[in-house]
This record gives sequence, structure tokens and C-alpha cells, in this order.
Amino acid sequence: MGPGRPTPLYTEAQRRRRDATRWTLVQGVLAPLQFLAFLVSLALVLRALATGEGLLAANLSVVVKTGLLYAIMVTGSIWEKAVFGRYLFAPAFFWEDVVSMLVLALHTAYLAALVGGLLAPEPLLVLALAAYAAYLVNAGQFLLKLRAARLQGAPRAGHLDAAGGLP
Repeated sequence: MGPGRPTPLYTEAQRRRRDATRWTLVQGVLAPLQFLAFLVSLALVLRALATGEGLLAANLSVVVKTGLLYAIMVTGSIWEKAVFGRYLFAPAFFWEDVVSMLVLALHTAYLAALVGGLLAPEPLLVLALAAYAAYLVNAGQFLLKLRAARLQGAPRAGHLDAAGGLP
């Protein structure tokens, strides 16, 4: 890459592995499903905080959201191994993985506090909101990487392939 050109997110070999692994599809299904669960849960948590009603539904929704988070983290680690040769902290996704660890820690703290009865309802729901704020940051990171991957794969205007045509 020349000066001023960003480092590509994937090498050609990594792109082929990414496109060949079924874990890419799994991630593509789980990510929007988790986001939908997040939206529903956020509404339920905010309702419970505002009205004091629906605490059970709010707690169950956070548990469901956390289960989806665990699923996407485990399958995402398998995807990262298939594409980059390591389960976590591949250079291309290092900071996303760092923030993911914070997201996991906050969601897990919520579960521990819920199961252990360590927090009253209001602080417990505030902990869920903190976990959700970290999740939103992490989701934003991944959306930026998805955009970068799409831009990297898109043909550049005026760029000719080896045969003289547009790729």
C-alpha cells in the first residue's frame, strides 16, 4: 500500500477463508438477531425503571440478550480462528475484541448479580443499561469494520484489472 492508503482489512487469503466459512453466515444471522433482542430489552428495561412495572420481563429480556451475546462471542471466536488463525485479538479486530471483553464482563456481572441477588432491582437495571451502552459502542465498531470490508471489496472508480477491464 502506498502512502495515505489504509491497510486492507483482509488479505486475499483471509477474504477467501472468510467467504468460505459457514461462521460468516452464522455471524450474519446472530448479529441482527442480537440487535433486535437488544432493542426489545432496552424498551423493557427503560419501562421497568420508569414505572417500576415489568421487572420480570425486563430481567428475562436481558438474560435472552446475554445468551445471544455469548452465542455470538463463541461463534465469532471460531470465525476469527477460521479467518485469521487465532480465536481472539487478531490485529484486524483487536480493539473490537477488547471492547467485546468489556461487554461480556458487564453482561456477566448482570447475570451474577441477578442470580446471586446482589443488587436491588433499580441498580441491577442500571447495570444492564451500562452493559447495553458498551454493547452499542462495540456494535458501532463492528459496523465500521463491515463498511471497511465492503469498501475494500468494491471496485475503485477507474481501476482496471489485469485483463484491462473493471473488476
